[in-house]
Amino acid sequence: MPTLTRMMSRKMVLPVVMIFLVGVMTARAERDINSMRAVNALDLRIINKGWNETSRDYTRLPAWLEDSVRSTLWERSQCSAGIGVRFATNSTAVGVKYRLLWNTRMPHMADTGLKGTDLYIHHDGEPEFDGDNGWRHVNTNRPSMDKEQMWNDKVYVENLDSTMKEFMIYLPLYDGVEELYVMVDSGAIITPGNLHLIDNERRIVAYGTSILQGGCASRTGMAATNIISRELNAEVVNIGISGEAKMDFAMARALAQIKDVDLYLLDPVPNCTQMQCDTLTYDFVKILRTLRPEVPIVMVEGPIYPYARYDSFFNSYLPAKNREFRKNYERLKAENPDNLYYVDSVELDGVEDDGTVDGIHLTDLGFKYYAAKLTPILREILGY
Repeated sequence: MPTLTRMMSRKMVLPVVMIFLVGVMTARAERDINSMRAVNALDLRIINKGWNETSRDYTRLPAWLEDSVRSTLWERSQCSAGIGVRFATNSTAVGVKYRLLWNTRMPHMADTGLKGTDLYIHHDGEPEFDGDNGWRHVNTNRPSMDKEQMWNDKVYVENLDSTMKEFMIYLPLYDGVEELYVMVDSGAIITPGNLHLIDNERRIVAYGTSILQGGCASRTGMAATNIISRELNAEVVNIGISGEAKMDFAMARALAQIKDVDLYLLDPVPNCTQMQCDTLTYDFVKILRTLRPEVPIVMVEGPIYPYARYDSFFNSYLPAKNREFRKNYERLKAENPDNLYYVDSVELDGVEDDGTVDGIHLTDLGFKYYAAKLTPILREILGY
């Protein structure tokens, strides 16, 4: 049997280890963000915005649309979902400081995705990454739990070498941002970065529901539009508006006014009733086709949620909505077969087991399913 001395020694190991780890963590967090230089993100490159004439710098719809849409649609469009900041710097540390619009909370979504920010770095065949090129996640800030604390800040990474590197910060998915600063060394060089990384000449506009908006990604870079953007090296404008993708004709006319669009991705079915899928789809898509006939349109069916396998009502209702949506696609396709595509829910419902948080909204795994379904289809249409 162990002696009392040996038992006490073992019991002391855990506190000693914890003290050591806390010491290491403290040593790694010595950088005071307030000693760093704050660079207004507006002086860098804002990506994934459809319009410049917005009422706030980091909101998604143009100010002139406010009087033409429901107040609930307008309010929810103030979230900064999908918007990002691109820059390059030789700073040895990179951080962020930003002020939230609401500092909201939701019971089914992590704060890191709801109102946090992600930092990504682009690498081009460095040996430590085994030649795997592309964008890699670096770190995420944990937003303040204090309801009154609208400002958040984070030193994402320290001890970088002083070569120029390309970065990207994704903004909150379910909150708005009033102002945002990229934090760098006081003497660092910082520029808007290489325009051909998240290529400024490639633009997809995605219109849809809370799922498209990013509910409920654990962090902002895992929203489907952001995954697709990195995969296709293109800007993807996120017009996912929670509960409000009801194919309002004013929205179709507004989407048609976004400049330099390569493709429209339409995913409204989860927010629409069966009757709306029948009565609104044709005219909504027709408006886009009439105003922007040269731009491909991809119509996406709604997913079949996990509980629909067991709920006899939804087991018939969800497919019925998709049938109405497809019926209108076929009518439009018969009129003009050019530049119109359809994606069924097969494999989109690969989320049915571990791909949702609450039976509807997606986990990071669900978003990877979604992006894996759509990315090759979009790539083939666009030739990216």
